[in-house]
Amino acid sequence: MARQLSFDLPAMTALGREDFFVSPANALAVAMISAQVWPGGKLVLTGPAGAGKTHLAHVWAAETGGRITAATGLAEADIPQLASGPVAVEDVPLLAGDDARQALLFHLHNLTLANGNPLLLTGQQAPGFWGLALPDLQSRIEGAQHVALDPPDDALLGAVLAKLFVDRQLSPGPEVISYLVKHMDRSFEAAARMVEALDRIALAEKRDITRALAVRLLNDQPGAAGHRN
Repeated sequence: MARQLSFDLPAMTALGREDFFVSPANALAVAMISAQVWPGGKLVLTGPAGAGKTHLAHVWAAETGGRITAATGLAEADIPQLASGPVAVEDVPLLAGDDARQALLFHLHNLTLANGNPLLLTGQQAPGFWGLALPDLQSRIEGAQHVALDPPDDALLGAVLAKLFVDRQLSPGPEVISYLVKHMDRSFEAAARMVEALDRIALAEKRDITRALAVRLLNDQPGAAGHRN
């Protein structure tokens, strides 16, 4: 059967290298992360929500012995300790308008590189749109090597859907994923919403996740007139 569980369990996200599907949409980013040696010792990784930035940061941290911190958590971080090894700072654009944390990131940036350690910074948009008010920090980030995760192609979208189902301990048939790839909105966020919704409905109705359920869910969404069975 496609679904064996009859009770709700939290999703456990798999973040190992073997869990990351490589396609033309992300191959360059994967190659840059794997290189581990970047011009100036730093790399900016960007891409839409759900594209795999956090996953790649964890792969990089596991392979380099690095640490990962949220940009918004820098006020509670031990900056010298972080700078003593490779470090990744996630969601840097969230610091726009936060002068105190921008100053902390600038200090971390300088100290990490002075110690000869690599620095990975992530955000959704290209660095020029991060809107950081500290000019020295913004200019240094814009001067870093930048690689972007592109929107998903068919192969990547299918792999992302499959992984999201596995993270929830679900195993729908391949016809479900094939149908979703052809008919759903083509974004990582849409994939996450779709899997969460299918899980919720299947759980509530105590049924398997089937192609028919996917058709029903898509047809129930606003603007679904273009969907076909």
